[in-house]
Amino acid sequence: MCLKSYSHSKIIYMFFKKQLSELESYIPQLEKTNSKITHSNIGWQIDHSLRVIRGIAWQLEESNPNEFASKFSIQKSFILLTGYIPRGKAKAPKAVQNENEITEESIRDFLEKTKSQVDKIDNLDKNSHFSHPYFGKLNKKEAIRFIEIHTEHHLKIIRDILQ
Repeated sequence: MCLKSYSHSKIIYMFFKKQLSELESYIPQLEKTNSKITHSNIGWQIDHSLRVIRGIAWQLEESNPNEFASKFSIQKSFILLTGYIPRGKAKAPKAVQNENEITEESIRDFLEKTKSQVDKIDNLDKNSHFSHPYFGKLNKKEAIRFIEIHTEHHLKIIRDILQ
């Protein structure tokens, strides 16, 4: 089947599935760390990534599309266009940091909840949105792109920890 028969959202969803599957594959190594790369372990990287994905998906679902107003941000434009998030330049907001112990069980449970939340994105209005702490409001398309970029950023960190 050619890609033209897939909708944009189905392609994105397939990419999410690939990223979620890769995150899941690292769960058995959640305690591993490499201080040359980061102070946090693989478990934190996975947990944080899932919190961001789930949080954005939830905000998209809860938002009122009529209240979306795009606002230019050079930082947002740079990251969405290049697909690159520089390391060590921003601190994760408290809302996407876990204060509890990260275990295989807690991550697997959170992964399933995240998958359920992601499943809802496809049916949302194009002006569904979420408020990013640095970039302002991102509509559904921008939010999906940000999730992809942010998750890949943390997958790269995990890969580097393991090298």
